[in-house]
Amino acid sequence: MAIDSAPQPSDKESRAVIDKTLDKVKDQLRELNQYIWSNPELAYEEHKAHDAICHFLGAQGFTVTRHAYGVDTSFECLSGSEGRLINFNAEYDALPDIGHACGHNLIATSSIAAFLALSQLQKEFGLKGRVQLLGTPAEENGGGKAKLIEAGAYKGVDISLMSHGGPRNIVGIPSDGVAGVLMNARKELFVEYFGKNAHAGGNPWEGVNALDALVQAYNGISTLRQQIKPDERIHGAFLDVPKVANVIPAYTKSFWQIRSPSLEGLNKLITRVRSCVEGAALSTGCTVEIKEEGLYTDIVLNEMLCERFTGHMKGYGKELIQIHDKVLTGSSDVGNVSYVAPTLHSMFAIPTPDGCFPHHPSFTACAGTDEAHEEAIFTGKGLALLGWDMMSDDTLFKEVKSQWEGKVPAS
Repeated sequence: MAIDSAPQPSDKESRAVIDKTLDKVKDQLRELNQYIWSNPELAYEEHKAHDAICHFLGAQGFTVTRHAYGVDTSFECLSGSEGRLINFNAEYDALPDIGHACGHNLIATSSIAAFLALSQLQKEFGLKGRVQLLGTPAEENGGGKAKLIEAGAYKGVDISLMSHGGPRNIVGIPSDGVAGVLMNARKELFVEYFGKNAHAGGNPWEGVNALDALVQAYNGISTLRQQIKPDERIHGAFLDVPKVANVIPAYTKSFWQIRSPSLEGLNKLITRVRSCVEGAALSTGCTVEIKEEGLYTDIVLNEMLCERFTGHMKGYGKELIQIHDKVLTGSSDVGNVSYVAPTLHSMFAIPTPDGCFPHHPSFTACAGTDEAHEEAIFTGKGLALLGWDMMSDDTLFKEVKSQWEGKVPAS
């Protein structure tokens, strides 16, 4: 049952509007994608991408809020005035040294295309509904979506949609993509040990060695890795360690990321990691400070969103795996969004050589090709059609919402 009394278009009519809308701006979209790819920027430093996208949207007649929700490199663009709110997330941050090796330029492109297409559908067929394109910086490091959630950017969002590029065998089975993927929940720990300086040769017994504490914690966590579940991960880096050998060090700092398939499992694993960290402090006589930051939750999958998106992409000749039930051991802050509203975080395939995966330098070049851009545009069309489903069909929306409510843990 549609939420409006106006006659609703057929799939063929909807696709025709989408194709026409995006064909008008195909050259500008390719230039925008190429500009973002050619100017990789790190978390919360995506000023060029932010300005370029905002300029593009303004040129299409949209009003854009720059530096939205107190985040300097975020933006918000809205169309429509009432009705259900469909959100598209545009990522555009890159990785240190290897640029867009995760293809966030393609995520931005697909979401921008989806926003333009759905906005035109809503306008042309006179359906009540609102469309939001949200600039979501710092996915790789910094949890931009988590900060935007806290600032109210997703307040009132009914459905959130996005898609991520990857190789054809991202889940080990060649395909044109995957509608639903599971990803690990993740949290960051910053650990500081405080000891006491002393001369390492003259009076070492008067020192309290913060490096010993760090090494013991590392060894304890390394041993712990043997006793964790197959999809769980713990990895760390030493941020501040002594630079000389003849002084008992009074300070060290390390950084850890802990991942588990569920938020519940993550919390249990963090407790075990903290025991290793605190035990090292106790055994060496140091004091320790632990700061927990950067929570990325697991992704709450929605079967109906996955089913509908798979069907729409099949209409464009793309054969997607509907749901891959094995956890991808990476993490994303879109998981946090999936705890706020029903969410689709799909994967679409781009041409890559064998053995090429995101976060590898070889993927950077692949993310900048014309072929990858075309796949992002196809994906944007599918996302727009899925957004149209959720905007126009009460029954489908209620089923999606019911599935989501049955999965999200009570707060």
